Amino acid sequence: MTIHSLHLHSLKAQAVSFQALPPLSLYIHIPWCVRKCPYCDFNSHEARTAFPEREYVAALVRDLEMALPQIWGRKVYTVFFGGGTPSLLSGDAVGEILRQVKMLLPLSHDAEITLEANPGTVEAEKFAMFRDAGVNRLSLGIQSFNDAHLRALGRIHSADEAGHAIDIARRHFDNINLDLMYALPSQTLEQALQDVRTALSFAPQHLSCYHLTLEPNTLFHRNPPSLPDDDASSDMQQQIEALLADNGYQHYETSAFALANRRAKHNLNYWKFGDYLGIGAGAHSKLSFPDKVIRQARYKQPQAYMQQVMQGAPIQTEHEVGTSELPFEFMMNALRLNQGFDSALFNERTSLSLLGIQRELAEAAQRGLLFRDHQRIAPTLLGQRFLNDLLEIFLTSEN
Repeated sequence: MTIHSLHLHSLKAQAVSFQALPPLSLYIHIPWCVRKCPYCDFNSHEARTAFPEREYVAALVRDLEMALPQIWGRKVYTVFFGGGTPSLLSGDAVGEILRQVKMLLPLSHDAEITLEANPGTVEAEKFAMFRDAGVNRLSLGIQSFNDAHLRALGRIHSADEAGHAIDIARRHFDNINLDLMYALPSQTLEQALQDVRTALSFAPQHLSCYHLTLEPNTLFHRNPPSLPDDDASSDMQQQIEALLADNGYQHYETSAFALANRRAKHNLNYWKFGDYLGIGAGAHSKLSFPDKVIRQARYKQPQAYMQQVMQGAPIQTEHEVGTSELPFEFMMNALRLNQGFDSALFNERTSLSLLGIQRELAEAAQRGLLFRDHQRIAPTLLGQRFLNDLLEIFLTSEN
């Protein structure tokens, strides 16, 4: 038997057995948007006519009711409305969903409840209603404050509308995230930095700065635009990070920056390999049980999803995560955190021993991609820059 097969055998021999289950979050997917952006690979569908809001809300509630046996008695610490464009919902719809959530689940009294919103005028007019419904954190998909770049990205709002929406959001929310993208078609370094400076002028509590990537099954992947080269985009990344640090924002995850005590609790639960129940068209779940971890996916097409819910079977796929897969799945999330994780967290969230991945940890450290002491495991600056290379070390031949 080879060393590698012995290693795989030792992983398999470690049966999953949790002493305590991870924290639980709730994700609610709203699949409609006004226009599909050419870079977007999320499960979103253009609402060319009015979408069936009432029927969809009823399906979400029924979906949640059917999922209750799998999460019975577990407290929910965060709720996230993602999309698509959740701000297309009416305030009444969001209020009804949250009323049902609070009736059906033991929701933490200080739960972070986030809703993603477009900065278009129609959606911005609903921000007060979303706050009254119980949303306490708003995430605005700005992407850029440059009209030419917004057009290139297929966005339906203007730079002026973005600023107006942020002003409205600030009247009703004290916890706001702004999404920005850089390395955009024909974007210069100065233009990328100006977007960040403009965002900073609004003093948001949180910023997400994403490098534009050409994802499969998107219009940009089929017809690639002219993008900054690797050196130019690397300069953008490093100078954006420096600018945000100078303004008091902690760079705590690959693309996430926050003021003190304003980190995204929902996303942190993902990155720390917590559990989440996903309801809605195409939503994914990761749920732990005393003796196993499972992943689920709902039906993607909204109409098919609603029909399947009414038939009592919204889950399209479900599989148990094997013990040989768990180390990679954990690292794929936790190593996105720049400060890494407490060594004990690996056992808490996988029920496995770190002894099972000593070879991988040693190799990653030897290559300068990983820092490790008796308390903490974290990517080095080199590991942050070459995260995919770091993660590949934790893949096994069976993944």
